[in-house]
Amino acid sequence: MSLSQSIDFDLDLINRYNTAGPRYTSYPTAVQFHEGFGAERYAEIARETNASGRPLSLYFHIPFCDTVCFYCACNKVVTKDRTKAKPYLDRLYKEMAMQGALFDKNRPVTQLHWGGGTPTFISHDEMTELMGKTAEHFGLLDDDTGEYSIEIDPREVDDSTLGLLRKLGFNRISLGVQDFDEKVQKSVNRVQSESLVLGVLEDARSLGFRSTSVDLIYGLPHQDRKTFGDTIEKIIKVDPARISVFNYAHLPDRFKPQRRIEEEALPSPGEKLAMLQQTIQQLTEAGYVYIGMDHFAKPDDELAVAQRDHTLYRNFQGYSTHSNCDLVGLGSTSVGVVGNSYSQNHHDLEKYFQCIDDGKLAVFRGVELDADDVLRRDVITRLICHFELAFEDVEKVHGIKFTDYFARELKELKPMEDDGLLKVSGNTITVQPAGRLLIRNICMTFDRYLREATEQRFSRVI
Repeated sequence: MSLSQSIDFDLDLINRYNTAGPRYTSYPTAVQFHEGFGAERYAEIARETNASGRPLSLYFHIPFCDTVCFYCACNKVVTKDRTKAKPYLDRLYKEMAMQGALFDKNRPVTQLHWGGGTPTFISHDEMTELMGKTAEHFGLLDDDTGEYSIEIDPREVDDSTLGLLRKLGFNRISLGVQDFDEKVQKSVNRVQSESLVLGVLEDARSLGFRSTSVDLIYGLPHQDRKTFGDTIEKIIKVDPARISVFNYAHLPDRFKPQRRIEEEALPSPGEKLAMLQQTIQQLTEAGYVYIGMDHFAKPDDELAVAQRDHTLYRNFQGYSTHSNCDLVGLGSTSVGVVGNSYSQNHHDLEKYFQCIDDGKLAVFRGVELDADDVLRRDVITRLICHFELAFEDVEKVHGIKFTDYFARELKELKPMEDDGLLKVSGNTITVQPAGRLLIRNICMTFDRYLREATEQRFSRVI
């Protein structure tokens, strides 16, 4: 493990720096998206990217869930009625035809992801049809070399589901576990047995899925170090390649389902930090490396290797190994990253349906990046992914003198350097093990929009 993949948990520093800030799944962040950027400009930029011949990444948003998890902050449609999927999928196919026409068919799809909601809400026939339609409009790989992943709800998987997904070309699964403790599960309306979850993980391994990833949440009602520690130990035993441990942000004013959570049952801020500290210790002792921003991976996993090789990237799905792709967002609420632009489809299903029925792309807002945005995105990406940055690497790409362009920012980093979060030596910024948990604070120094903001709209960094 390299120095940059080790981590120090310094409670004093965490308490002092625990302010609100962006997660930097994009820069500029979604706060800067505006409705002046629409479908027409998106289409122009998409066509222009064909000259690059870059591969494509496809993201499909399947918004349906059978039951609501009270902690959820995703854009979703909760329904028991499985027939509701068909009208949505019919629009998705039409959107795919419109999007596919913008991109050269010879651009390979090296990454594909079904997210949600619960992608496994749709029937086996619908899954098969969706993948078939995708192959009609985009250049899917048929040799299993792409990174084709899907989010799985273990409660939505029967004996043949995983076999079908593997046959359709999926080679990675991400499993929503959250916590094994029954009392915690009941309090957030996500009841799933330990045997069910572990069975899905074992089946995935036997079917040849290249990677399994498990999502956990700390800070839920009735959790404490003991119960959550037990969950972590059980997960370690089944040996997934990646583990994400998310901090539950209780924002009932913004997310209606969270109003059904008993606030008095939530762990205190001190207990939450203790749970995080214990989790980091358990996972690192078990051989996982801290990738950053809630993510852990085995040292030989592609994420960990990419971090060491400085090819790791970050987008709306989190950390990624495919930085050279144009990301095409499909379905309601999906975000695309095409050329130097971000774009987002309508959240509202009626508006999404209306656009598609009118023969128009559903892009309703976005942002086109200027040279300063591209430069700052590069700086923030290098820091949040690799935890170090060489000035000359940035200077070569962007034609600037780093110490001149970022004189103000370098001055503002000095107190963080004094606190041991980072080191600026010669022409390099290196994030120290004590600064890795606080990487958002370091990145915020380079965020021009944050400097100009009149209000904060972000979660706390820890």
